[in-house]
Amino acid sequence: MTSMVKLEKLNFETKKQQYNFIATKMTALVSTEDDFIANMANGAALLWNILKDINWSGFYLWNEENKELVLAPFCGMPACTRLKDGKGVCNAAVISRETVVVKNVHEFPGHIA
Repeated sequence: MTSMVKLEKLNFETKKQQYNFIATKMTALVSTEDDFIANMANGAALLWNILKDINWSGFYLWNEENKELVLAPFCGMPACTRLKDGKGVCNAAVISRETVVVKNVHEFPGHIA
């Protein structure tokens, strides 16, 4: 059982330092837990508590039968429950099978929220 961890927004000199810190904390959180939903929940919480200037961190799971993304554990503003038709940043990542980074999601073609 992983005990609760107190996190706060920290200042890092570089993104590499920040991402290394996140990777170390994430590994510690998930290394003793086999349940992927619990791990996604802790991962979303970790990102939410460490990253600055975000309003959402979380996951969607692919539903093969319905060919859609379905909301999974997250932290932040309420989110669309189902993402269909290849629209939005998350579906763009699924289609391209690559990470999609955008500065302003409201300027992303096909943004749905």
